[in-house]
Amino acid sequence: MAERIWIRNPLAVFTANTEDAAGGFVVEGGTIAELVPAGREPQTCWGSVFDAGAHVVLPGLVNTHHHFYQTLTRAWRPVVNVPLFPWLVNLYPVWARLTPEALRLATKAALAELLLSGCTTAADHHYLFPAGMEDSVDVQVEVVRELGMRAMLTRGSMTLGEDDGGLPPQRVVQSPEVILEDSERLIGRYHERGPGAQIQIALAPCSPFSVTPEIMKDSAALAESHDVRLHTHLAETIDEEQFCLERFGLRTVDYLENVGWLGPRTWLGHGIHFNDDEVARLGAAGIGVAHCPSSNMRLASGICRAVELEDAGVHVGIGVDGSASNDGSNMILEAKQALYLQRLRYGAELATPERALGWATKGSALALGRTDIGEIAVGKQADLAFFTLDGLRFSGSHDPLSALLLCGADRADRVMVGGRWRVIDGRVEGLDLDGLIADHSAAACQLLAEA
Repeated sequence: MAERIWIRNPLAVFTANTEDAAGGFVVEGGTIAELVPAGREPQTCWGSVFDAGAHVVLPGLVNTHHHFYQTLTRAWRPVVNVPLFPWLVNLYPVWARLTPEALRLATKAALAELLLSGCTTAADHHYLFPAGMEDSVDVQVEVVRELGMRAMLTRGSMTLGEDDGGLPPQRVVQSPEVILEDSERLIGRYHERGPGAQIQIALAPCSPFSVTPEIMKDSAALAESHDVRLHTHLAETIDEEQFCLERFGLRTVDYLENVGWLGPRTWLGHGIHFNDDEVARLGAAGIGVAHCPSSNMRLASGICRAVELEDAGVHVGIGVDGSASNDGSNMILEAKQALYLQRLRYGAELATPERALGWATKGSALALGRTDIGEIAVGKQADLAFFTLDGLRFSGSHDPLSALLLCGADRADRVMVGGRWRVIDGRVEGLDLDGLIADHSAAACQLLAEA
């Protein structure tokens, strides 16, 4: 029988639901076995105790949109002051030189940074498969398993190159046959189902300006036949909206419906430029949206209508986006950015710390189609993030939960995934962080040496 651990009397706890866990909760094996109300002890015996009196405890944060490989091109001067389309045009040739080893280091850096920020599950959108990079997703699987996190790894694709009116250079474009064959291979080899899944695979044609409608339709059919999820960028910028109108004669949501994507299997990256009717249609369809506030501000793309989307029935989650448009991979800081950016649009009363934390946990989990993570509740996975408030930035703060975002927590003290400690005292278990930084920095310099 697995040991039962009582996480006792946290300083504060956010369950992402209405349950009372003020007295802590019991972890047995990889799941939560019991919630303990304030002033009580567990009703059944426990084997050990972790005193959480100095910790604010959250469900493990869930990142719904990232591009791990972009950690190699943070703060590159030629794209610091440009919006999305010229940003992409300048970076595509750099990314086309990606190697398997560089991707391994980039993925490890992104996941380690996420883990240290309290993130336990991450979705990555990998759509770059130049020559020699055919096994990119396999490389990512190895790193996820090494660090002991959970991941939704998406098999991205680009089929519309610059020769045919798209943005990507031809050397990163693939044929539909290659894309679909590899998608089936990855689903069959790695996709796990049911509660506690560590690795899941989704299909993710990149964006309206880099793929054809045909690969969108074929991917939707393949996803339905294998019961996996669909992901793409949509409605990120006004330029994208104009592209869809000129090339397809459709607005973005009409295009989504036209290619068979307007349904609960789909979650979208960014989702900024929707009108009132489109917000309602997305909610009725059960779509998920990954709100990426830092990237949206960095590229001056706009402000997602997150509150209205959620109220309409959309599963709103948080994404850090690629680390060349953020330029970081920190989920607790991203929740703070979401809180503040949404306040600019909706005011303080509708955009609260609890709502932002809900997007980063339960909302994100639902956007990825998961009901076993994102909450502290009996039967859910024991994926947990523990934060202390002992730094100078927290001195004088009074409400511990609000202080996490308002005072700018940026690093978890402890992180548990499936009942196992993955971060202890602010350090990733088994990771040579200094060595990773050195190797990752060298790979980044090498990638840009010819730029």
